[in-house]
Amino acid sequence: MASNFDIANSIDVADVADFVPEVWATETIAAYKANLVMAALVSLIPHIGKKGDVIHIPAPSRGSATSKSQNTVVSLLTYADTVEKSVTISEHYHYARLVEDIAEVQALPSIRRFFTDDAGYALAKQTDTSLLALAATWGGGTAYDDGVIGSDGTTKWDTTANTNTGNGAVIADAGIRQVIQDFDDEDVPARDRFLVIPPVEKNNLLGNARYTEQAFVGEQGMGNSIRNGLIGDIYGTEVYVSSNCETVTATDTTTDYRAALMFQRDSLVLAEQVTPRVQEQYKLEALGTLMVADALYGAATIRGNVSGESGRGCRAILVPA
Repeated sequence: MASNFDIANSIDVADVADFVPEVWATETIAAYKANLVMAALVSLIPHIGKKGDVIHIPAPSRGSATSKSQNTVVSLLTYADTVEKSVTISEHYHYARLVEDIAEVQALPSIRRFFTDDAGYALAKQTDTSLLALAATWGGGTAYDDGVIGSDGTTKWDTTANTNTGNGAVIADAGIRQVIQDFDDEDVPARDRFLVIPPVEKNNLLGNARYTEQAFVGEQGMGNSIRNGLIGDIYGTEVYVSSNCETVTATDTTTDYRAALMFQRDSLVLAEQVTPRVQEQYKLEALGTLMVADALYGAATIRGNVSGESGRGCRAILVPA
C-alpha cells in the first residue's frame, strides 16, 4: 500500500549544514526568546487527564450585611445561582519536525536539543498570545471597544479619532491612578494586580522619574530599575513586559498601537488539558524521526466581559506602537 506521507518539507543534510561539527560548536543556543509572562499571572485550572471540553464555573453574586434588630430573628438572604462562566478547551497547537537519518547522524546532538527547546518556546508563546488576545472582548466589545488610552485612563479608545489615525496615548501617571481607582470602585481585590506592557511602554516608563528614582520607589542597588532594566511595581501593581502584546491598527490601516493590559489574577483563567509534551516516532518511509510537540488548553475572561460588572478587574490600555 502506497504511503501518502508528504516529506517535501523534511529536513535533509543541507538544511542542517550549520550543525555539522566542523562548522559549529557542540551547543546551540536560541538567539532570542520573547518574554513569556501571562500564563503565570492568571488563575490556572488543571484539567489534565479529565474528560470534557467545557468547564463551568459558578459566579454567584455577593450578599450584603443586614441590620439586626433586638427581639427579632435574622433575615435570610435570597440566593439564585443563575450566573456562570465557562471555559471552552479548544486551543490545540502543535510543532512538528522530521529529521532524516543522514541529518541526525552527521549533525551534533545539539540539533535535537534545539528543536525541543524551540518547540517549548513556540507553544509557550502561543499560550501567552491566546491570553493577551482576550483583552479585545473586555467590557462586552469585540475590538477593544471598551479600552482606554494611557494618558488619562478614562478616554475611550477610538480607532476613528484624529482623522482615522486613532487616539492611543503613552501611559501617564494620571492614567495609571485612574485605572487603579476604577478597580477600587469595582471592589476588585488589591492583591495580585498586574500591568503587562509592550517593550515600547517599558522604554517610556523607565524615562519617568516617578518609577525609577530612589526617592519615589525606595529601591537601591540591584533592585533599582535604572541598573537592571526591571520595572518592579507601580502603586502596588506589579509590572511585566511582553513582546506578545497585541498590535491594533487604526481605521487608516497604517497607524499601529499596542494593547497594554491591567488586570487582577482572578479575572482570567487558563485551563490546561494537555500540557506541552513531546512525542517521537520513526518513519520508515522517510528514513527519519518525526518529532511532534503539542498542547491543549482553553483561555477565558471570568470577570470583565460586561461593562460595569462588579469586581470586573481588567482594562485594556491602548498605547502608541
